[in-house]
Amino acid sequence: MVIPLRLCLVPVGLTLLTACTSMTNANNASHDPAPRPPQVSEQEDACGAQRVQDRIGRRFDEALGESIRRESGAASLRIIRPGHAYTMEYQGDRINVHIDDNDTITDIGCG
Repeated sequence: MVIPLRLCLVPVGLTLLTACTSMTNANNASHDPAPRPPQVSEQEDACGAQRVQDRIGRRFDEALGESIRRESGAASLRIIRPGHAYTMEYQGDRINVHIDDNDTITDIGCG
């Protein structure tokens, strides 16, 4: 007994459609937002961010970044640009300088 090719394709096609439907439902599941980074008070300002807050609003360049790191006393400096990926690990002695698309400093904090 020979089974026509068209009859074999129907169950395969239905199986694939079912698999795709399940995957799209899984993508629509709600997710909890990522936790906010810890807030640093003046007593916990291990990176010295409070000492360099006057740099917010200025245009960032390498020389300014080095002066921020040096004057804050932070062990390291991380520049955070929009759309780039970064680790979520918190390092209290690292200073994070957030800049916008125009290289303007928008925020300075520990992390």
